[in-house]
Amino acid sequence: MSAALNCNICFIGGGNMAQALIGGLISRGLPPTRITVSDPVEKVRLLLAEKDVCVTDDNIAAIRDADIVLFAVKPQVLASVLKPLKGLFEGKLVMSIVAGAEIATIATLLATDRIVRVMPNTPALVQTGAHGLYATEVVDSKDRELASQVLAATGLTLWVNSEAQIDAVTAVSGSGPAYFFYMMESMIRAGKNLGLDEKVATALTLQTALGAAQMAITSSNTPAELRKNVTSPNGTTQAALEVFDRAQISQNIQAALAAAQKRSQELAQELSESSK
Repeated sequence: MSAALNCNICFIGGGNMAQALIGGLISRGLPPTRITVSDPVEKVRLLLAEKDVCVTDDNIAAIRDADIVLFAVKPQVLASVLKPLKGLFEGKLVMSIVAGAEIATIATLLATDRIVRVMPNTPALVQTGAHGLYATEVVDSKDRELASQVLAATGLTLWVNSEAQIDAVTAVSGSGPAYFFYMMESMIRAGKNLGLDEKVATALTLQTALGAAQMAITSSNTPAELRKNVTSPNGTTQAALEVFDRAQISQNIQAALAAAQKRSQELAQELSESSK
């Protein structure tokens, strides 16, 4: 973390994801005085000021002394936020967690190529996020390490080899938490239908999800092997999994993620065109 601790970091946009990253950086030792956040909403600025970070609603002033500028704004305001900052990024590393914002789009708006694109996910809010990162060859290993350090406090960081893979990251981990929530909802509903109290069904479902994830992370076995290990021949688990197979759940999950990837590609194209 040492390199990032010697940097001034500016966040343009102070929403939930930015707040998660800021909290993570402070917890790892970055002095709050080295963090500046620019946000147009006074309520957000007051909340962040309680963490002793510098706050403003002036983006140009915010980035002036920054070594790293991280954009965390809504896609629909990307162009209006970035255009006034064009040409002000000499010596600065740009990071973007803006959904659908391709590096070429950001580079055109800011007149810099020193950009890292990040696809985070919401478990970053509880320090268990999964972040997919991509940068062009213009970004050197030192900058890549810096970007990884900024995000590491809130979860896993993985670099992908092409920007197109960010759409796949979006489908797997960006949207992924919702798939697991959907499964949890269904299991809780099933538990209630089987006669369990809702609180009991909820607690059992959530703890089982946590336990299964922890087993998958710590085990030397693959998820497929772990599934086989708990599936006794002609047992209860097999009875349930056979219903899944008859309903082609696995194929439907693959189709769902393909649909998410396609929509991610479409949104990036729409944002690129609207930002011109």
